[in-house]
Amino acid sequence: MSSHFDLTDAEFENQFASTQLDPSLFCHEAHLRLAYIHISKYGEEQAIENITSQIWRYVQKLGVEDKFNKTLTVAAIKAVHHFMQKSESDNFKDLIKEFPRLKLRFRDLIAAHYKVGIYNSRIAKQRFLEPDLLAFD
Repeated sequence: MSSHFDLTDAEFENQFASTQLDPSLFCHEAHLRLAYIHISKYGEEQAIENITSQIWRYVQKLGVEDKFNKTLTVAAIKAVHHFMQKSESDNFKDLIKEFPRLKLRFRDLIAAHYKVGIYNSRIAKQRFLEPDLLAFD
């Protein structure tokens, strides 16, 4: 398998939730797709709870807890939700085509919301920090 797109949404969601997803498939785009799936099925608030706990379990299983960043995880979910509300698409692939900056310029999106360096902040990794420049809508 070469891409998370080789899995159906249900397979992808289930493999990730059970920590069985091949780590080579969990890239930035896969993270965004997971957010899309969860927001579509459960709404933004529940998606945040589901995904943050699942990613934490996933990184623990892999022994890479230092890669977990709660602020970035929540910010990604909020960004996906924002663009889903503006989108006319009904699937993740079309959403990314419609708003490619989610995938290609994600750091720029985050920089519009955060002045502080949240990528390496120990606090940002442990808990969600509200944006200090522009609130998520």
